[in-house]
Amino acid sequence: MRLILTFLACVQFCVLATAGLANPDFWKHEWPNTDFENTSIPNWVEIMSGGPPKDGIPALSDPQFFTVDQETTIAGNEPVITVEIEGERPRTYPIRYLTWHEIVNDQIGDTPVAVTFCPLCNSGLTFDRRVKGKVLTFGVSGKLRNSDMVMYDRETESWWQQAVGIGIVGDMNGVELRQLPSWMESWDQYKARNPNGLVMGEPAWNRAYGRNPYTGYDRSHRPFLYSGEMPPHGIAPLMRVVRVGDRAWPMDRLAQEGNITEAGVSLSWEAGQASALDAGVIAKGRDVGSVRVRDGQGRNLAHDVMFAFAFHAFWPDGTWMRGK
Repeated sequence: MRLILTFLACVQFCVLATAGLANPDFWKHEWPNTDFENTSIPNWVEIMSGGPPKDGIPALSDPQFFTVDQETTIAGNEPVITVEIEGERPRTYPIRYLTWHEIVNDQIGDTPVAVTFCPLCNSGLTFDRRVKGKVLTFGVSGKLRNSDMVMYDRETESWWQQAVGIGIVGDMNGVELRQLPSWMESWDQYKARNPNGLVMGEPAWNRAYGRNPYTGYDRSHRPFLYSGEMPPHGIAPLMRVVRVGDRAWPMDRLAQEGNITEAGVSLSWEAGQASALDAGVIAKGRDVGSVRVRDGQGRNLAHDVMFAFAFHAFWPDGTWMRGK
């Protein structure tokens, strides 16, 4: 309960403070190397403080990995983000760690990756870190836009919108990161498919790994730190949707039908994954299921499982795949 009250107090403070602080002149002391003149943000009031300062949520850059048989602390239904790159051993990144760090900078074979998770949007995306001949290293800015994490790169200190993977402030404004196929599934599902796979080990930080500091969040009626328009068609703002490009399939439809093939995309749903944003202990969260997304040839497709309000905020003209 103390975690909840602390978080809500932080939210209240941030909302009250945002109107006065949404000004790049105020941020320049913290970001002296960021070119605020180069931006695609139409109104700075869209940028809010999430509470923690720059790097207050510490991104990781030196993850350690173990084989699945060496991991004994993760519950079978806990969510993980899986990355499978051809020719390399599969790797998975437990949400119990990403909840507290939000970004993991890693190297899988020849591919430098950033595995990211924004708890307030439930957005879990993996990006190739190679941009314009540079390998970028990402950190957490402490800022939010439409309740979504604003990342930054340490090389140019440009700001990036996590949900869309596009630079929004600084030298990298307008540059798009290449999203790699990855997906959330349960620890048991990953192990069953990859008995020789790797799993990220517990970071050397003093955090309550396995606990959810956003207890009850995905059962809320409204998202935190969001003042934008709510989704159309009566879709609940914190309904999970499967986003592929500018299309979104509501999770309740997918859970009911099990398998959907349309618009050149095949989606499948399987029970067994706990919500990371429900109970105080992640493993006790209600079952929200796992989704796989493939193209017509059976290849994994880059996608996201995010909240409906975030999809509507970043794709206001997107297509809602509600079925009949």
